[in-house]
Amino acid sequence: MTGNRSDSAKVTAEIGQLALVLAFVLAILQSLVPLIGAARLDPALMGLGRAAALLQLLFVAIAFASLAAGFVGMDYSIALVAQHSNRAQPTIYRFAATWGSHEGSMLLWVLILALQGGAIALFGNRLRASLQARVLAVQGVIGAAFLGFSLFTSNPFLRLFPVPLDGTELNPLLQDPGLVFHPPMLYLGYVGFSSAFSFAMAGLIEGHVDAGWARWLRPFILASWICLTAGITMGSIWAYYTLGWGGWWFWDPVENASLMPWLMGTALLHSSIALERRGALISWTILLAILTFSLSLVGTFLVRSGVLTSVHAFAVDSRRGIYILGIIAAVTGTALGLYAWRAPAMRTGALFAPLSREGGLTVNNLFLIAATATVFLGTFYPVFVEISGGHSISVGRPYYELTFVPVVIPLLLLVGFGPMLNWKRNDAREVLVRLRWPILLSLAALAFGILAFGLSQVLVAGGLALGLFLMAGAVAVPARYWKISSSMGADWKRFLRATPLAVWGMALAHAGLGVTTIGITAVTAFQSNKILEMKPGQTVELAGATYRLDGIGSVQGPNYQADQARFTITSHSGSRTLVSERRLFPASQTTTTQAGIGTGFLGNVYVSIGEQNERGLVVRIWDHPLVDWIWAGGFLMVLGGAASLSDRRFRVGSPAQARSVALKATA
Repeated sequence: MTGNRSDSAKVTAEIGQLALVLAFVLAILQSLVPLIGAARLDPALMGLGRAAALLQLLFVAIAFASLAAGFVGMDYSIALVAQHSNRAQPTIYRFAATWGSHEGSMLLWVLILALQGGAIALFGNRLRASLQARVLAVQGVIGAAFLGFSLFTSNPFLRLFPVPLDGTELNPLLQDPGLVFHPPMLYLGYVGFSSAFSFAMAGLIEGHVDAGWARWLRPFILASWICLTAGITMGSIWAYYTLGWGGWWFWDPVENASLMPWLMGTALLHSSIALERRGALISWTILLAILTFSLSLVGTFLVRSGVLTSVHAFAVDSRRGIYILGIIAAVTGTALGLYAWRAPAMRTGALFAPLSREGGLTVNNLFLIAATATVFLGTFYPVFVEISGGHSISVGRPYYELTFVPVVIPLLLLVGFGPMLNWKRNDAREVLVRLRWPILLSLAALAFGILAFGLSQVLVAGGLALGLFLMAGAVAVPARYWKISSSMGADWKRFLRATPLAVWGMALAHAGLGVTTIGITAVTAFQSNKILEMKPGQTVELAGATYRLDGIGSVQGPNYQADQARFTITSHSGSRTLVSERRLFPASQTTTTQAGIGTGFLGNVYVSIGEQNERGLVVRIWDHPLVDWIWAGGFLMVLGGAASLSDRRFRVGSPAQARSVALKATA
């Protein structure tokens, strides 16, 4: 062994490897013992399942901490550490490199999976013992599959000999603060849906769901949806300022891999509302839980199979992809087979009219599924063509504009109407009266937009009006509660106390969707750009602003060298200075771009630089109206989800004598 590690660091990999093996054994135990205990109604065996889940979490956490210690401590005897970090990297990026590789990210995946099982074991005491045992058993099966994948095909603790004096480095594109937060949030969303899947499978195994099942399902769905929304939003921001191409979404296959479970998870979230409140859509909710987690597994396959080339994908061999494909086939096939057997007997007496909250949620789900299908087809069609012996093709923005957008527009209209519908049945005229002000406001905005932009831009005016309709409709939700409260003599303080947090959360989330809609419409329709060669002192005009290249210099970063250009941007709102860099990382001989971005309420100015030659410096300039509204809306949706999740009704167990919302399935 070399002398670059302390004696305590020498055993880091061995501790992690042993912990991973023990976690794998415990996952197998967890997948079998509580299932047997639930069948026999044996409290001891069911309790053993809870203990196995908590111990599995402990050992996976030890394994993850061991790998992180190897990265932070620069233990280059671990092959993964040597391949993805070096001494020049800042400590925060050495730590983030723990999940910056295929093997490390799978360990993070397993850790979050174990966290889900641990939460069910620790906080699920109000569940029926047999239901909790079966949920933990399904969670154990998934854990065993991915722990086996990590141990046998993607071991993060393989040793390297001889030990190098220094490592290579993490992909420079990932050496960014966004990496510290973006992947963990995405995985909390992806893997979080495993709990909904486990609850659905446990319900199918029992052939029976009740109020406790419904009440526990929705918080897990909501927490996963919040994390996935935050992860996608942060990923879009990271791509915007790091890749230097001036875009916020590229319809990259791996971007689509996160969008598909988000769309399906949104459908699942809304379906679970009808299930919790009215005992309706039971079979539909179970099916959506299965499909949502299956799409999360599909995203894992896309990133790691090698079938797609993407800046987000891990370069791994196809054998690992085949393993994950086997997991997808086994998990989804078993779940759908069990669903086909059990679901027909799981009926509910919760009837509702077509024009009702339940009816609105059902139509909402159908549009979300259609949107998911268009993204799925656009993502996998090139793969199918190539496998069948055709030429390599790509599916880009024009396809999604023709297929995805026409599905989303009526979906957004439904989002505005949905909260104004009553449960069970409605009168159409009454609903229109409730929404009269949002409708009138959006129609006025549409008319003003057509006058301002011209008839040729009617779709742009429609998009802005639709976003405004969503925002006004969101405000109308608490306004309706205030009208009811004030008619009963309540003041505003009592109104604030009495209105459930879930109502405020829904209003915030729907308003956030409106803000994002306006941002997407504005930046898509009105953005402008120039690409040119500039010399110091030269100016160029774009969208009413003047850009002057002040100077070009060199800077030395902690592990990179950079050409740095300084620009002065002058507009009607004043002057500002932006700095853009083109960085070279010597360890990997990789070049990246760090854009200079001037943010503002009405839009961003964006400058990135390329190579320098005798004619000058290649400069790319963009004007992005309202682009920050896209991400502000995303974070508003996250805030709304968090407000809903904090509603005290999610922290109260279901009544002991709660009415069953489904009948036992026949044998």
